[in-house]
Amino acid sequence: MIYVQPELPYEESALEPIISQRTVYFHYGVHEKTYIDNLNAQIKDTRFENMELEEIIRESSGPLFNNASQAWNHIFYFFSLNPGAGGEPSGELRKAIDRDFGSFEKFKEDFVKAGTSLFGSGWVWLSADADGKLFITAEGNAGNPLTKGLTPLLTFDVWEHAYYLDYQNRRAEALTRLWDLVDWDVVESRYF
Repeated sequence: MIYVQPELPYEESALEPIISQRTVYFHYGVHEKTYIDNLNAQIKDTRFENMELEEIIRESSGPLFNNASQAWNHIFYFFSLNPGAGGEPSGELRKAIDRDFGSFEKFKEDFVKAGTSLFGSGWVWLSADADGKLFITAEGNAGNPLTKGLTPLLTFDVWEHAYYLDYQNRRAEALTRLWDLVDWDVVESRYF
């Protein structure tokens, strides 16, 4: 199987001014393409060659895990965003957020805090366990909650290449601004 980088469902400039066209070009167009190219080269003629990407993430380690997980993480991230989205979740996801974090505002505060507290590069995730309980986790480097048996619902990228062109070292500001792009319909569709 050869993995192909999906086209974004919006133009590179559509997330401005929160994420610049230049950042989307380098972040998705260059970084993500490299992860996919590396993944395809690493699985060729191996037992991983015909596996689904999620299965590769769960069963691999080292460079293969890094490229597989980064390829998946970036697609998951960019396809959770939508120009003109934002707002708040509703339905069962909103009930679970209120139950597990106290309020939507407290959830956002805790999520950004987890992302800004992560030393170095990685991802901050909202995930659910098999019972629907929600968790915020900060994963270093290519970390992914799939490896812990959780279902990822939302992620923000805290690698510097995700925000540095637009925000320099202001990670908290970059993460806080992302709330205006979160497509809660997509996120909610991932919650059972």
